Amino acid sequence: MGSSAGQESTLESRRWALLALTSVGAFMTPLDGSIVAVALPKMGPLLSLSFATSLWVQAAYLLSIATLLIPIGRLADQRGRVHFYLTGTAIFTVASLGAALSWNGTTLILSRIVQGVGGALLFATSAAIVTSVFSTHERGRALGINVMAVYLGLSVGPPLGGFLVDHFGWPWIFLVNLPIGLGVFLWGWRILPGRREAAMPASPAPWTSLDLPGAALLALLLASLLVPLTFASEWGWESLRVRLLLGLFVLAFGAFLAHETRASIPLVDLNLLRRNRLFAAANLATLLNYMALYAIAILTAAQLQLVQGRSARFTGWIMLSQPLMQACLSPLAGHLSDRLGSRVLSTSGMLLVALGMALLSLTSRDSNILPIATALAIVGIGMAAFSAPNTSAIMGSVDRSQLSIASAFLGTMRVTGQALSVAILGGIAASHLGPGSWRLLLRVGGSPEASAAFAQGYATAMATGAGLALLGAWASLARGPRQDPAEVTSSS
Repeated sequence: MGSSAGQESTLESRRWALLALTSVGAFMTPLDGSIVAVALPKMGPLLSLSFATSLWVQAAYLLSIATLLIPIGRLADQRGRVHFYLTGTAIFTVASLGAALSWNGTTLILSRIVQGVGGALLFATSAAIVTSVFSTHERGRALGINVMAVYLGLSVGPPLGGFLVDHFGWPWIFLVNLPIGLGVFLWGWRILPGRREAAMPASPAPWTSLDLPGAALLALLLASLLVPLTFASEWGWESLRVRLLLGLFVLAFGAFLAHETRASIPLVDLNLLRRNRLFAAANLATLLNYMALYAIAILTAAQLQLVQGRSARFTGWIMLSQPLMQACLSPLAGHLSDRLGSRVLSTSGMLLVALGMALLSLTSRDSNILPIATALAIVGIGMAAFSAPNTSAIMGSVDRSQLSIASAFLGTMRVTGQALSVAILGGIAASHLGPGSWRLLLRVGGSPEASAAFAQGYATAMATGAGLALLGAWASLARGPRQDPAEVTSSS
């Protein structure tokens, strides 16, 4: 016990180094995602990627992360979070090298799946490590800095990706991860005391306490939801594949709930959702938040380039107004949440997101750039006010032994919200284009009919997103006062 207490004290004394360590990883993973999105149009012809294969390059990464987050979070709480974080760094870095060396779509997709494994290890443990080593009165500020790193990665990715692809070739969008990943791994290995993490019980085998049937059912339900949402624009919502997969999702979801209710050691403690109002409401707000705003960047970039005829470079700079506001203001929002609590800030943030999206819905195909940039900046301010306080509230609502599973559950809500956003808002934006949706607009990009059709759909999509953000504000407001994690633990 004395040794564990000493190790825990050592980790806490190095909390700022651990925050920096996890923030570099938090920067690296969204950087990779945003760089790949920019590079795909040039990678496609060089690797002979079909439209469907290009979708799989992104979908495989998100699916890998989504299906592994919660099982990895459970294991990390049992086996040691910093070790899992460093393992994720190593896997992500090696997979980046594999992606850079890919010679066709299959090898690239396989590398992206392995990258997703590393990303899941990073996502499931990053916020948990920060929460475990910072006291309650510092937690919001620390998580705000961690969230800032995520938004910096999103901000730097598009211009850096364009520069690397234009001047050095597409493999460099993955090779850029190698020095970052190697530096994070060596740095983390050096600051980890005694090569063992504090306060982590050593179970004889990591799989003995993992609910493997529950993990399999969770993977099945997430895959059967995310795959049809991702490919509905390609397959069509009326296709048999989409209907069968969504039907499988309903069955898998019911089977998962039934199994977790009976399991002696469940993968997900359902009491966190049944009896911990703050945890449940804050995660619902996260889901609604990402459903509302994740598609903004994709759809607004299409509006600016394909409807208004702006250049890709000019569009990239305009789009920076949202993530830059998020990156600059997230530490301040986290610091304020330490003093004011999360409820007011998170609710206000969602209201600002709703306002920004409502303003975007009022822009037309002929709008000048100032109102669009202003609306994007308002969305960025709202996201900054929401994200760090909401994350701090979720991480502070659970027992220390459940920090990684809480972080993983939060990450699952984010990924699922992203997929739902692209499917719902993207489908609405393309609804007036007829068969072929996005490809029709790309093929006839300059035609007045296609431009007008997309502009109309874009306005409706942004108005729908504003409505989702208002629902997110309601969920944030409904969370109630902070609940003592011990109350949930004792009642479970």
